[in-house]
Amino acid sequence: MSSKRVESKFKINRRLGVNLWGRAKSPLNRRDYGPGQHGQRRKKPSDFGTQLMAKQKLKGYYGNIGERQFRRLFTEARRRKGDTAENLIGLLERRLDAVVYRMKFAVSPFASRQLVNHGHILVNGKRVNISSYLLKDNDTVELREKAKQMAVVLEATASTERDVPDYLELDGSKLKGKFLRAPQFADVPYPVSMEPNLGGEFYSRSGSPGARRGSFSPPRGACMYPGLRGHDKQRRYRADAGHFQISFATSGVPLSMCWRFITSIHHAI
Repeated sequence: MSSKRVESKFKINRRLGVNLWGRAKSPLNRRDYGPGQHGQRRKKPSDFGTQLMAKQKLKGYYGNIGERQFRRLFTEARRRKGDTAENLIGLLERRLDAVVYRMKFAVSPFASRQLVNHGHILVNGKRVNISSYLLKDNDTVELREKAKQMAVVLEATASTERDVPDYLELDGSKLKGKFLRAPQFADVPYPVSMEPNLGGEFYSRSGSPGARRGSFSPPRGACMYPGLRGHDKQRRYRADAGHFQISFATSGVPLSMCWRFITSIHHAI
């Protein structure tokens, strides 16, 4: 499931410094600087900060997808053949809430997710209320009869802010469309510059998707550091794990292998 949005969606724009959805009502059009007391300070982002921002822009654009779910999509994109960035964009554009937004049934990704969650969308004639549902080629998507008269739907379909992309087919009179194919990155009409390759580099920094510095803890049942207890054992383990992580990350070995390697050393002592 996607994470619950507990803040105004336009705060994402100011935090990232871009008008993510190209909306005229975005506050970034009036205040093109970050929020808060120090929002107008000039900042020179590091390589890590640039990669993090690229990932956050992608997550935010598709309705502020939860970190765990986004990490799973990246893992699946990397598993498939071909370019990881292109695979990631293809998976994101296959999401049902993204397709509902692209077909102009909703004014924003958040509104399209709400339409799906409330059961207003039919896929191949059957109701689907899972916003992360991945469509297959030639799947049909349509609104239920009652939903076609909803004010939010009429407002979205009458909007001229966006066009329906080529990889979708739409019958505007019936409010019914078809997902033709997964798009290439160049086919997706993003209103701002996206860099999915940098988002992939963010996850690849630690040798394992989503791994973070300082997130090490000994495996359960590991008989390590027999002379140490409690926090001393944790600190010693994390220091060793951080040391071995450097060599393991450069070779692309998962951190689970790093843990097993350290465990085997201390079992042998």
